[in-house]
Amino acid sequence: MTAFSKREVKEEGRTVSVEIKTLNGRYLEISCKLPKTLFDKEFEIREMLKKNLSRGSVYVFVSIEHDSPEAEFTIDHELAANYKDSLAELRKNLAIKQAVNLDHILTLSSLYLKKTENVDNNLDWKLAKTAIQEAIKSLKKMRAAEGKQILKDFRDRIKNISDNLDKIEEIAINRVKDGRERLRQKIYQLFENDEIDEIRIQQEIIFQANKLDISEECVRLRSHIKFFNECLKQKEPAGQKINFLLQEMNREVNTIGSKAENAELSHIVVFLKEEIEKIREQVQNIE
Repeated sequence: MTAFSKREVKEEGRTVSVEIKTLNGRYLEISCKLPKTLFDKEFEIREMLKKNLSRGSVYVFVSIEHDSPEAEFTIDHELAANYKDSLAELRKNLAIKQAVNLDHILTLSSLYLKKTENVDNNLDWKLAKTAIQEAIKSLKKMRAAEGKQILKDFRDRIKNISDNLDKIEEIAINRVKDGRERLRQKIYQLFENDEIDEIRIQQEIIFQANKLDISEECVRLRSHIKFFNECLKQKEPAGQKINFLLQEMNREVNTIGSKAENAELSHIVVFLKEEIEKIREQVQNIE
């Protein structure tokens, strides 16, 4: 599911900000962007996320700001010396008469380093961990709200499929009866003046009727629908189960369609395939 959460925690003159964004995805993929003081905590952060999320692309951004009335800086003298030598060489190569002076070097922003005497990695991690936990909690609430909407959509569509399966079964029963009678009449018309083997006719009628019979497909589809509804009641993630069920349901509907030979039945099959596809698209958004 797509969701976004942001949390900030402040203590002892520093602010830790955490942003977590999730996008749809078949598998769980985690990407972390952390400050240097938390590089060694990436594994623990990933484990925190794995305990709460099972699918989707997850992006975590953590930043730390140290609040102070006056920021203290120092100059990287070694880098300044390298710049001076490089500028002098450049001046010589380009035949520039103007000498290298201090103003040229001071314009280079990378020379200035912020002092970090007050860095406390343990405190940074303590605040970051709290912010991450709060962000995950908020994220799960947002995903749960979206999940309720998707659940309602699933139930509505699976009911549509079930109701139309009732229609298919009713059409199928009448179709077999009508089909047998039509086939019998055709055979008698073809062999009107010839001797007819009644047993052979019955065998042919049964053979042709079995080719059009969709009762087994309907039974299996009904079973898949029942299991689908059971999956919706489960508390644990069921996205992969539902995705597999949809493949099986689509297979049965395709078989029914191949045996249709009836306009009304064909129209219902098209509708069922559309409903299954819409559910399949939404399954990518759930766990």
